Amino acid sequence: MSDVFFVGCGPGDPDLITIKAKKLIQKADVVVFSGSLIPKPILKLCKKGKLYDAAKLVREEIFDLLYKNAKKDKLVVRLHDGDPAIYGAIREQIDNLEKKGIASIVVPGVTSFLASAAALGTQLTLPGVTQTMIITRAESRTKVPKREQISELAKHQATLIFYLSVHLLTKISKEAIAGGYKKTTPVAVVYRASRKDQKIILGTLIDIAKKVKAEKITMTAIVIIGDVIKPKSYEYSKLYDKTFSHGFRKAKVK
Repeated sequence: MSDVFFVGCGPGDPDLITIKAKKLIQKADVVVFSGSLIPKPILKLCKKGKLYDAAKLVREEIFDLLYKNAKKDKLVVRLHDGDPAIYGAIREQIDNLEKKGIASIVVPGVTSFLASAAALGTQLTLPGVTQTMIITRAESRTKVPKREQISELAKHQATLIFYLSVHLLTKISKEAIAGGYKKTTPVAVVYRASRKDQKIILGTLIDIAKKVKAEKITMTAIVIIGDVIKPKSYEYSKLYDKTFSHGFRKAKVK
C-alpha cells in the first residue's frame, strides 16, 4: 500500500506551484483534482497518470478512487487549488483513509489570500495598525458558529479575510459595520488572484458591494477588510531600527 498525497498547487499562476508538488504530479499514477479550479498547465504536468475530475464525483466515489489505487501501491495525488488545509475538506478524507490503513501526506501550497496580498502590493499586518489576521467565510449553506459571526469577529478590528463569500458582500459589509468597523474602512476584492484575468476592486464598506456587482463577480475572489489596505499611518518595524538590538545585531545608536 502507498500513502495518499494531498497536494496544494497554488492560487492559479502555474509558476507558483512548489517544486515538491510539481514532482509528485509528474510521477503520479492517479490525480484526483478539484474541477475547474486547477489550471490546465498544471494538469498537463501529469503525463503518465490518469486524471479524475472531483467536481463530477461525490465523497464516496472520491474516497474509493484514493483508497483502491493506494491499496494497489500506486502513487495517488489528491490535487487541491491553493493550500489543502484551508477550506479543502481534507480532514474527512484523511480520517477515512486512516480507518482503512492508508496513511496520508499533506503538501502545502500558496493560498489565494497571500496571492491577493501580493497582487495588492500590501502587508496584512502593520505595526500600529494591526498584528492580527482573521480568516473566515460568511454563513450560507455551510453554517458558522455564533461566536464566529461577522459582527463578533469585527470587534477585534483586525485584518478580516473572507474566502468563498464574495457573493454575500452586502451582508458582510452590514455585519462588519454593526461589529464596529467604520463605514469608511477600506476593502479590497481580488478576483482570481495571480491569474491572467485577475481583477482588483478597491472600495470601502459602504460602496464595495456595488462596485463588485458592477463587475459581475460572484465567485473565485478573496475579500479583505481593514486599514492595512490603505493605511493613513503606521509604525516602522523595530527589527531594523538603529536603536534596537537583537541576537544578530547590536543597536547602532543609543
